[in-house]
Amino acid sequence: MKRLNLRATPYPRAMDEFRHLYVIRFLDFYLGLMFFVSLYRRFRQYHTIGQLAFAGPGRWPRLLKLISKHRTIFLTWKTAAPAVLALALWVLQLLASRLVWPEAAAAPRGLQLHDLFEHWPTLLYLAPLAAGMFAFDLWGIIVVGVIDRRAMERYFDQAEYWLSSATAHLVKVATFGYINPRKMVHEEVQKALVAASGMINYNLWWISVQTGLRFAFGVALWLTWAFVG
Repeated sequence: MKRLNLRATPYPRAMDEFRHLYVIRFLDFYLGLMFFVSLYRRFRQYHTIGQLAFAGPGRWPRLLKLISKHRTIFLTWKTAAPAVLALALWVLQLLASRLVWPEAAAAPRGLQLHDLFEHWPTLLYLAPLAAGMFAFDLWGIIVVGVIDRRAMERYFDQAEYWLSSATAHLVKVATFGYINPRKMVHEEVQKALVAASGMINYNLWWISVQTGLRFAFGVALWLTWAFVG
């Protein structure tokens, strides 16, 4: 009977390295990864919006002038705040872990994963925060809206036609003002902007919760290091 040659597997070593993972340094990596992955996932959105923006002045001048009158509906400080907050949170985390308290992310005082299990009560608040953060981040990566550029161009072309064509005035005169195509375009543009604003505000609410969970988890992790490390 042949004797089995049992060889050491890499799994125990990998598990040992996992146990000694520096969680605060991992948070540096995680926040940066999520920031760039989100930008990458939304690249098509930004690309489509950029193409429409560059084509707008020459192709839809009257429509853009009309939209600018309602820009307060669509463009507010809330549009950029969540992205700025996400970037600021990552930078703040890097400054804290690399410059202010570098000992928190490295030997000999760095907070490691096995420290959390040894002080298991810390998991009672860290685990739910981590689960919520991962869930919202995963949702933000998977669920990305697609902008139908061709449909928007057709809509813009039609609106620009009624805003600039003499036919709109003839229709208004022929119907004794009952049908006013230009007024209808104004109303439809405002409705579209209000709908877009609502969609953006909904997405920003999710992003705000996402950023809040990251911040809460980060603060909880730093406090854990202060008391455990």
